[in-house]
Amino acid sequence: MSMIEIGKIVNVRGIKGEVKVVPWVDDIELFSDLDGVYIDKKYYEIKSVKYFKNNVMLLLDGVDSIEKAELYRNKIIMLPEEDLPELEENEFYVKDLLGANVVTESGENLGEIIDVFKTGSNDVYTVKKDGKNIYLPAIKDVVKNIDIENKIITVELMEGLID
Repeated sequence: MSMIEIGKIVNVRGIKGEVKVVPWVDDIELFSDLDGVYIDKKYYEIKSVKYFKNNVMLLLDGVDSIEKAELYRNKIIMLPEEDLPELEENEFYVKDLLGANVVTESGENLGEIIDVFKTGSNDVYTVKKDGKNIYLPAIKDVVKNIDIENKIITVELMEGLID
């Protein structure tokens, strides 16, 4: 079973064992749709979900005290890949973009996507070539086509975007 990281437990809240999660997903409402999650390859049923300042508060079955919750601090929350929700057209999971080859419309190879991070307004693709990183904003003016099946992303470089 292939697992995907969806968040990290960063703190505990209250005496009943609630854990504070920094979500690693675009739509944090995903947590409301889940019956359970995996931590260290063990399944935990979700008893309750709350949202607070872009974080998720989870109460997990079997984690019923602040002392037990403390044991999960800095743990990664996982979900089986097949449990991920279906995406809309022109939406992609980061896992599908990583390793994709980035080329310009004229055919110049810019390198491979090694990371995707959020800036608030849009995602930014980190492209590595010859030991150097290029940062490309994931906006329509730059990203012209994403071919997930062949792992090729075609871009148009705006003036001053790279040296």
